[in-house]
Amino acid sequence: MPKLFLKSVLNQTDSDYEYILVDGNSADGTFDLIKKYESKLENKEFPFSKDNFRWISEPDAGLYDAMNKAIKLSSSEFLWFINAGDKIYAPTTLSKIKHAIQENPNADIFYGQSLIIDESEHPLGERHKIAPEILKKESLLGGLVVCHQSIVVRKSIAPFYDLQYKVSSDYDWTIKVLSQSKRNHYIDDYLSKFMVAGLSSKQRKISWKERYLIMKKHFGIAKTVWAHGKIMVKYPFTRKY
Repeated sequence: MPKLFLKSVLNQTDSDYEYILVDGNSADGTFDLIKKYESKLENKEFPFSKDNFRWISEPDAGLYDAMNKAIKLSSSEFLWFINAGDKIYAPTTLSKIKHAIQENPNADIFYGQSLIIDESEHPLGERHKIAPEILKKESLLGGLVVCHQSIVVRKSIAPFYDLQYKVSSDYDWTIKVLSQSKRNHYIDDYLSKFMVAGLSSKQRKISWKERYLIMKKHFGIAKTVWAHGKIMVKYPFTRKY
């Protein structure tokens, strides 16, 4: 699966981008795979310059720590996070995003939909939380309506991920960037293929607790209780991805 992830990035038709790969010192062959693709870039087997490809492989404190390292290393105007296992939706997706940025130079956030896939890459449909055409901070009272795999954010408004949250720091981060954004632009298309993996009951409980605390921090207790009441009513009837 890391191989498919790498190819989905390197095979973009628009090659004007910076690719930073952060590996947590994996013992699954990822290091050798990175070196292999670095050689492919040197041999010009992809329409992407090796000079724009940087990577590190070292122990980290989890996913959000790795994402913070990428923020520190990035010199680009916009940030887009794609996890190993996930994929950019199509070879033309980056070109579509770049066109949207050129047409909307005052926007700070560009976002779209995610197609859910299983571990065999079979499509499972859209996330049950559909990204709205008008996205604002209050949209996240309904949960994480746009995941980080399908949101591109201007780096100047992007904070580091809060490492006190082990499972839901992306929810906190997205609320923060929406609080800072002056304009959000909706791209009416899939931007990513998001791999759904089963959460253990323990992780799910941690996620619920963290999201409650995050929501209360940003929206206050009254709105949080009201939003959770609506979520609990709908929960038995919704897909869990």
